Amino acid sequence: MLVLLPPSEGKATAGRGRPVDLAGLSLPGLTEARAAVLDELVELCRSDEDKAAEVLGLSPGLRGEVAKNAALRTAPAMPAGRLYSGVLYDALDLATLDTAARRRAQQSLLVFSGLWGAVRLGDRIPAYRCSMAVRLPGAGGLAAYWKPHMDRVMPEAAGGGLVLDLRSSAYAAAWKPRGEVARRTATVRVLQVAVVDGVEKRTVVSHFNKATKGRLVRALLTSGARPRTPDSLAGALRELGFTVEHSAGEGRLDVLVHELH
Repeated sequence: MLVLLPPSEGKATAGRGRPVDLAGLSLPGLTEARAAVLDELVELCRSDEDKAAEVLGLSPGLRGEVAKNAALRTAPAMPAGRLYSGVLYDALDLATLDTAARRRAQQSLLVFSGLWGAVRLGDRIPAYRCSMAVRLPGAGGLAAYWKPHMDRVMPEAAGGGLVLDLRSSAYAAAWKPRGEVARRTATVRVLQVAVVDGVEKRTVVSHFNKATKGRLVRALLTSGARPRTPDSLAGALRELGFTVEHSAGEGRLDVLVHELH
């Protein structure tokens, strides 16, 4: 099983350590593309702070992120599994997984990124600010930039098992499974269910959506479940206590939650 995750805006900062080694990252077919985005981002942030803040969509309170990006080539790097924080990663809580579940996470989780394309949890990268929605002056929109590169490397990365796609729409635009891979790809929609004036209403809540996806991935990792199709994934999640609506043969699963946590 390969699980595709979005990154998080919240990131830890390594106090010290070696800088990123692009040649040492997973998916080596992305190395040249990563170098090009990294070079452009660093140069933009070094040469024009105002322009960089505009391109990155930074509020005045986040202008310090420009200086951090300018130093990405020399900044201390840390494993991506420790770097990303935020709601989904707090719920996933990688640090408290047992040894077997942590090994499964290292093998099966892939985090998409506007700067790096995609990384595995063990890949050492520095804290950065560059979402997939960014449009760099040279590279252009990053989702479109990454798409041909991801099309080349992702079929092999997907292997022969289930692909569980939990990315947000901006990151999903960077790679769309096709053909045989698409037939074994599952997506999850989290819906909050509430009864208002006797009528059931279902809504998508961003914070809750992320937290539920984090708990869902954690449950799969700790259980050791290995579903190979969207249908078997639906069954596995039901066994793990999730309320799932799913039509046989379809790729989308709806996970229903009645209380916010």
